[in-house]
Amino acid sequence: MAVTLEDMDPRIVIHHTDEEGGRRVHVDGVILGMARSERDLREFPRRVELPGWEDVDLADASLFKWEGGGPEIWA
Repeated sequence: MAVTLEDMDPRIVIHHTDEEGGRRVHVDGVILGMARSERDLREFPRRVELPGWEDVDLADASLFKWEGGGPEIWA
């Protein structure tokens, strides 16, 4: 059975912006990379073929923990 976003606990962490405007992204304690925009953030799960990611609300606190501001903060 495939895991979907609905099956997940809120375990995606988007950290504070760094001095260059990027935000480190962790899932289950594993660093996925540095996102510099919403587009970058949506690319990580696409690479691992996580279904439903394209339509998810990035402000959904049940899926995401945003540190230092929400999805509107990239600088």
